Amino acid sequence: MQKPKRILFTGGSGKAGRHVVPYLLDRGHRVVNVDLTPLAHPGVDNLTADITDSGQMFNVMTSYANFDELEPGNGVPRFDAVVHFAAVPRILIRPDNETFRINTVGTYNVIEAAVKLGIRKIVIASSETTYGVCFADGEVNPCVLPLEEDYDVDPMDSYGLSKVVNEKTARAFQRRSGFDIYALRIGNVIEPHEYDRFPGFFAHPEVRRRNVFCYIDARDLGQIVDRCLATDGLGFQIFNAGNDTNSVNIPSKELAARFFPGVPLTRELGEHEALYSNRKIREVLGFVEEHDWRKYVKQ
Repeated sequence: MQKPKRILFTGGSGKAGRHVVPYLLDRGHRVVNVDLTPLAHPGVDNLTADITDSGQMFNVMTSYANFDELEPGNGVPRFDAVVHFAAVPRILIRPDNETFRINTVGTYNVIEAAVKLGIRKIVIASSETTYGVCFADGEVNPCVLPLEEDYDVDPMDSYGLSKVVNEKTARAFQRRSGFDIYALRIGNVIEPHEYDRFPGFFAHPEVRRRNVFCYIDARDLGQIVDRCLATDGLGFQIFNAGNDTNSVNIPSKELAARFFPGVPLTRELGEHEALYSNRKIREVLGFVEEHDWRKYVKQ
């Protein structure tokens, strides 16, 4: 088990963050959640701040987590890592220009503050939407399957575009600093209570096409973040964050042929191997899936 870290986590009150933060706490880390809304969970420290304000980001990264850190009299402890999840979470919540502004400026501010303060491990949330299928206008096919991290990402929406820009921002800061900055292209997040939706997916698999049938259990996402924190020396990396298999009970080749006709396969697929490939996190980070939907759903 890795040495506990002092972690600043932005967006820990969101759909993904509210499961990832408890996972990290359970692993012994100290987590300061920076969000516009506090996370009501035992053991988490909360600071209310706006990622689009650069000064606030520098301030929270040089802040005490809570009153107990005043006691030693050694000044403010350093953060070991920053995990950045805060964002407008999709299109059609804010105007498109606001979605793009908040997500890109916010990510720039978080990474800049972390790098200039010497925090050598940064993990940011990118998205499945970078592949250009999820929020496309009309039905769009990917160029190839399975979707892997070397794909020429090509979204047409403001949210997906903001995530592509954020990956470029992360890469630029990594080149400048030499620090480890990892971007997670997070798939469709499924919370534990949402497995009751899966029988509907099986009856109408077409509803999962825009997600290229991917899902990531929110608790498994916690493991992926923890594996990123434990894995040093990779520089800039992009990782698909998804579970091992698809979110419907159809074999992968049949699924691809039925819903993405004519799209070439770049390699052989396992019977139910995810079309949104997580091979890299398994091979590079040592991710081992714990929450296959088959544990929770009667087929």
